[in-house]
Parts: sequence; structure tokens; C-alpha cells
Amino acid sequence: MDELAAHELLQDAPRALAVEAARSSLAQAREEILAGRDPGDLAERARCELVSATEPRLRRVLNATGVIVHTNLGRAPLGTFALTRVLEVGGSYSNLEYDLEAGSRGSRQAHLAGLLRRLAGAEAALVVNNNAAAVLLALAALAEGHEVLVSRGELIEIGDGFRIPDVLARSGAQLVEVGTTNRTRAADYEAAIGPETAVLLRVHQSNFRVVGFTERPTTEALAAVARSAGLPLVDDLGSGVLGASNTVLLADEPSARESLEAGADLVCFSGDKLLGGPQAGIVVGRADLVERLRRHPLQRALRADKLTLAALEGTLALYLEPERALREVPVLRMLVEPVEGVRARAQRLAAAVGGEVEQTVARVGGGALPLAEVPSFACAVEEALAGPLRTAKPPVVGIVRDGRTLLDCRTLSDDDVDEVAAAVLACRSR
Repeated sequence: MDELAAHELLQDAPRALAVEAARSSLAQAREEILAGRDPGDLAERARCELVSATEPRLRRVLNATGVIVHTNLGRAPLGTFALTRVLEVGGSYSNLEYDLEAGSRGSRQAHLAGLLRRLAGAEAALVVNNNAAAVLLALAALAEGHEVLVSRGELIEIGDGFRIPDVLARSGAQLVEVGTTNRTRAADYEAAIGPETAVLLRVHQSNFRVVGFTERPTTEALAAVARSAGLPLVDDLGSGVLGASNTVLLADEPSARESLEAGADLVCFSGDKLLGGPQAGIVVGRADLVERLRRHPLQRALRADKLTLAALEGTLALYLEPERALREVPVLRMLVEPVEGVRARAQRLAAAVGGEVEQTVARVGGGALPLAEVPSFACAVEEALAGPLRTAKPPVVGIVRDGRTLLDCRTLSDDDVDEVAAAVLACRSR
């Protein structure tokens, strides 16, 4: 870098950051000189320091992994309608907690309650910041200081080491395990009910399945046991399937509506994952139980903010027209797209970068349908490109397999393909 470029760099950058970058570069240069090494171009080193300091840490990434709901890459990308709602609400004041008709304080829970009641067939609904929070709140409000019955086969651990027993313990409830890891019957719950039992909890097995010699009571059977004992059944579905709009393609995933119709009193599920909205936790079910959750002190600590509510409202609104949801909710669109369209993108990418088209299997991800395989196609390039692509602008994350980097096109849009091609070519020319 010449002196003029260095001067322009210092002029354009925030002064405090420029000074810090210069001092850091000089310190590193001194260490290298003392070690007998060439310190290199100090101005270029300072420029790199400045770029690193000023670039956003949370960045857009091109997902070429074939994992549709990729937890590490932000799970569900939002649709255009949801993003429009976020811009409208986030760029202005809003009626977040203001009743415009009454001219007085309102509730942020009122904005989505009607939509969720209609879509899930529920009496009432409540939104918090994620599904773990929804389960925590339900147990704290309904079972603090009392027992909760859970099957041993449902004591799961989800991402980053979060375990159902730990969440349950933080609620103040006492865990009572019933059945065995592979076989639990309705009679096991019935036998374990005692004077301190407050809730029967059913937990979706998320990202694993027990196969072979197994047994698990249906929601209907478990609801009958709960009703007979005068206890609520809380069903933690996790993944966020709402109803008819996507059960056609996710037939193995229970929906919130189906769970309520089967007799569950409260159902908890995610706003992102298979629902395709922002990270949120949703509770639907009996009005009296939802009200107990709303009144609990934890609800204020766990509630969702206005941007989450706006994005979730924009997503849920699409589900009023199931066919529109399949077109405009990105997660659903990727799941149902015919494989021919994916192959065409892989062929276009391969032609642009000199790669090879390879048939692959995409995954749902997000702890849903761990055994499901979605037919897909990828463009295979050199393994050595995996690292440089992750640091490209925008970063491209693929899968390294059998000595090659696979760029799966089920999770790439038509526009993404052009950006990935440009990134591959730029990385090769470095």
C-alpha cells in the first residue's frame, strides 16, 4: 500500500480505531523484527486490522450445506413478507403495548393471539423468545414445587448441551421418570401419578429416534390418563409444524392442531425451524392455562421483542393461504421444490466454475425428521476451496466429503448460485 492510500485509510476510518490499528501493527512489527523476521507492509497490516475491527461480526452467509434448517447458520431464513413487517415496525414507533381503540395500555401478546388461535385451533396463545423458554414457562407456571411426569425415552439433549431435565429443574418442578428408554406405556404414567403430580409432559424426540423394540403412548392415550386424574397434558412439539399447510410433506411430524385435537391441554413449539419464521417459542391451548403462563413473573423475562413479533406475524399470515405459504416461506419452498430445479442450479454452477455435478441427499435439520432424506444435487469443487470460501464476501459454507467440497444447491437460490460462482472463481485467483 502506498502513502496516499494509507493516508486515505486513516482519513476515512474512525480515529480511535485507526490509532488502535496502527499501534497494534507497530507492536506486531517490533516482535517480528526482534525475532529476525521481515515485518512486511505496515500500512497493509493496519488496513487489515481496521477492516477486521469495522466489519460486522454477524454476517449473511450462503448456505451450500444442503441442511435446510441449519442451526449454526441461523436456522430459517425469513420470507419477504416477514422482512417487510420487520422494516415497518422496526423503523418506526408501534402499538406494541398500546390499545389504539381504547387509547390505553395494551398487551404485546394480543397481536398474534388471533392468528395462532385460528391456525392451531386453540382457545388462546402466547409467544416468548424460544421454545425452551416456552417449556420452562409452562412448567414454572403449572408445576413449580410439584412433580412432572416424563418418559425416560424423552429426556433428550438438544443443541449446545441443553437438556430437558435441566430445563425442567430450573422451572422449580420435580422430575419423575416413567417407563424405560425404549418402551413407555400409558399405564406407566397412570401408576406414577401421586398427590404431588401437577403435569404430564410429552416431549418430541427431536434429532434422534429409537428404533426396533419400542413403544410410546399416543397423545390420545396420554390425554385420557391426564383427564382421568384431572391434570394438564403439556406437549412439547419443538419443531413448529402448524397444520395442513405443511403436514403433506412432513407427515411424520405432529402438528400443533393435531396435538390439541388429540387432547393436549397446552402445546409448545418453535417459531423458526419448520414454521419458517424468527426464533420464538409459541404456546397454544386452553385459555385458563395460557392465562396462568401470561400472569407468571417469568413471562416478562422471556417475552419476545417487537421485531420478533413483527417477523412472526408476517410469517403466520402466509399460513392463512397454504399454497402461498409453500411458495413464500423459504424453508417450505426448499423442502418441496422438485429435484429437477435443484439439478438445474447445480448444472449452472458447475458450468460457471468448472465443477462436477453430483447427486446428494439434503437434510431437514433443526432437530426435525433426523431420518428424512431429501433428494438433492451439488456442484463438487476442490477440497482446498472450503476454507477460502468460508472467508469470502459473502462467506460460502459447503460440505467437505471424499476429498472435494460439495456445494449443495437445494439450500441455494437462483441468485445465490451467481454469488457462489463468483466466490469460487475469486478464491481460485488468490
